[in-house]
Amino acid sequence: MRLKTFPGGVHPPDEKKYSASVPIVDIPIPQKVTIHLSQHIGSPSKLIVSVGDEVLTGQKIAESTGFVSLNQHSSISGKVTAIGNFANATGSNSMAIQITGDGLDKWIELTDEPNFIDLPLEEMKKRIGEAGICGMGGAGFPTLVKLSPPDDKPIDTVILNGVECEPYLTSDHRLMLEKTAEIVLGMKLIMKILGAQKGMIGIEANKPDAIAKMQEITKNEPAIEVVPLQLRYPQGAEKQLIYAATKRKVPAGGLPMAVGVVVQNVATAFAIYEAIRYQKPLVQRVITVTGSPVVSPKNIMARIGTPLSELIEFCGGTSEEVGKVICGGPMMGFALPSLEATIGKGSGGLVLLNKKAASLNEEGNCLRCARCVDVCPMNLVPCMIVSAIKYNNLDLAVKSGLNDCIKCGACAYVCPAQIRLVQYIDTGKIRYAETKQAKK
Repeated sequence: MRLKTFPGGVHPPDEKKYSASVPIVDIPIPQKVTIHLSQHIGSPSKLIVSVGDEVLTGQKIAESTGFVSLNQHSSISGKVTAIGNFANATGSNSMAIQITGDGLDKWIELTDEPNFIDLPLEEMKKRIGEAGICGMGGAGFPTLVKLSPPDDKPIDTVILNGVECEPYLTSDHRLMLEKTAEIVLGMKLIMKILGAQKGMIGIEANKPDAIAKMQEITKNEPAIEVVPLQLRYPQGAEKQLIYAATKRKVPAGGLPMAVGVVVQNVATAFAIYEAIRYQKPLVQRVITVTGSPVVSPKNIMARIGTPLSELIEFCGGTSEEVGKVICGGPMMGFALPSLEATIGKGSGGLVLLNKKAASLNEEGNCLRCARCVDVCPMNLVPCMIVSAIKYNNLDLAVKSGLNDCIKCGACAYVCPAQIRLVQYIDTGKIRYAETKQAKK
């Protein structure tokens, strides 16, 4: 069978050898966690606890401030010991709640609803909202919003994203192998909430064991299809995955619902299953800790707010000098200045690169070779956008597709002049947003 894919893209070495065969393991409960109020796209959460308050594992400690916002929960039991700005997984600081544990891990009361699949749709959505679930593939879009499309945008297809095309990362791969049934149940819940008749699970061909396991468990599910995909980055991006699986094209500036599709990450589907069946808040996730300097790379089930330094220590530390620390994957993740940060709901990986892999070559002049154009999955001309940004012509940059860029990094990966195309584009986006805000 011919593998499906999308136009453009690149195929960097996947480097998944370090952790692909390593089962998920639990890390000991951290002594201290830091829960950030903004782990998602949208309005930051609102504090509902104070320093000195005792909290349980799973207790709500910050609530959503609107439709596009999230609840946040304590991931350990203990006492709120600080509220302030702390390092986050994007390499900056933001407002957060620090909790010191009591070592008891006392949970809120969870329930097991045996007939969870038959719950009223509004109750399902309520439980998802209460659980504070957002997209766990990295974007962090509040899940309840995705599952509440307007009436004039009917959804006929749900796609589960099991692509995991970023190099090094294997957390979704392991989750598909070890929580297969739960992920499929999560998908069926999503389909029921949206009234979708078709379900598709997209998985790249470098995960044949996950493809086989998903095919086995869905063999008697005529509405669900497992879609093996050709290896190509950034196939995990929503618009590229939709095109690869369905050949539908999401219009520029549009959302997947414009073509009747909703995409959810496999980890998000698992969290949805746990929220609806057990009313369990999102307080933990699987994160891959990997890279050549890591003594023993692992896929770790870790509590939200666990310090990154503790993850490295749990993996045996490092065996060589570290050149760069990346939260997320090396293509779209965030380089961190230190290991003071803690994992968030969208943290699927912690990648350590050695000095050689992290080294940067000197940036040269654009050669007009058009390689960036050939690989751009959004059919843009990255070199033209960057040229406009360099000359401070933001209007031209926007006309050239600045706001359509998904910052996947494929253009920078193939650029023979080593131009930091993504960084320029990211800067352009920030400057354009500031200009618009100043005009209001």
